[in-house]
Amino acid sequence: MIDSAAITCSFLSSVAEVPQDMWNALSGPQPFLRHEFLLALEKSGSVGAGTGWRPEPLVIHEGAKLAALVPLYRKSHSYGEYVFDWAWARAYQDAGLSYYPKLIAAIPFTPVTGPRLLCGETPHQAALTQAAARALRAHAARTGASSVHWLFTTPDDSEHLAQEGFSRRTGFQFHWQNDGWSDFTDYLAALSAAKRKNIRRERRQVASVGVQYTFHEGAGLNEALWDAFYDLYLATIAKYGAIPYLTRAFFSHIGATVPGVILLLGALDTKIVAGALFFRDATTLYGRYWGALTALPGLHFETCYYQAIDYCLAHGLDRFEAGAQGDHKLSRGFLPTPTYSMHWLDHPQFHRAVDDYLARKNAGLEFTLNELNAHTPFRKPS
Repeated sequence: MIDSAAITCSFLSSVAEVPQDMWNALSGPQPFLRHEFLLALEKSGSVGAGTGWRPEPLVIHEGAKLAALVPLYRKSHSYGEYVFDWAWARAYQDAGLSYYPKLIAAIPFTPVTGPRLLCGETPHQAALTQAAARALRAHAARTGASSVHWLFTTPDDSEHLAQEGFSRRTGFQFHWQNDGWSDFTDYLAALSAAKRKNIRRERRQVASVGVQYTFHEGAGLNEALWDAFYDLYLATIAKYGAIPYLTRAFFSHIGATVPGVILLLGALDTKIVAGALFFRDATTLYGRYWGALTALPGLHFETCYYQAIDYCLAHGLDRFEAGAQGDHKLSRGFLPTPTYSMHWLDHPQFHRAVDDYLARKNAGLEFTLNELNAHTPFRKPS
């Protein structure tokens, strides 16, 4: 049993204040939770002064032992979170209240489910979550933050936070699961004839113009490749009028320090025309960013999905998470998967209003998920 009297919580100003080996001993295998990834965001200026993302990691000690960590940020806006609360901010403003700053336990710009309380393998996760939740609420009140949000939490974290009065928000993403297929042809055989035909057509469209793909990993990554990819990244940002959260320096940092970084580039007549950035751990491939300098039919699907599925099949990975949103993923074999976030607002009336809203929204989402699962692209059993 953990000794609650021995638990102390404190807030830092950078992940650099925790030694890398101590952080990674608690963070688990997912690359985005590693010290190197979070520090790359800070050192590159992608988070920190002037970005609206101020690092305030929470560290929890049991006596002299480092027991848990929470990647925490003080936010002055809601950009880059993928869990949208702009309406809540407007309601605060209409009531003459300030919604910002707020505190979020999250991985910046990364809508990937994972532990937000980093505590390694321990039987005391519930007690540590309780300590973290109470410390965060006290920290918010003490420092003028309106609310505390845990984004893309695991089911265990979500359940423990619900017991501490946090409201659950359910969403979903589309994830690909490896069912033991030997190769892409074997995978296609599991799909309905219409979906199989469409994917083959899309792949032929790209192959017929001569686009050649190359995966770059580990020592194969260099500054010239990152320059090429950053141009692709900025092209996508410009196309959709988005915000370039990540600086060019970020990509150099992750290439040099973060395990499991994979850069896929597609070239046409030696000119790089498309690319995508992935991360991996022992079981899962994560798609994060992509870009293209030309509008070729099927290029997006080949670069972001089909090449990645090929990679998973070749390397024995169980799962591919291609990012947020995208109903078009369903017809290509990605199935709806629930995601969770947990929310607490300091203002009692607003907290009750949000709690009621989320209860209704979550109930409606269950119907949506059932509908999507009834229309998967896989062949129905005879």
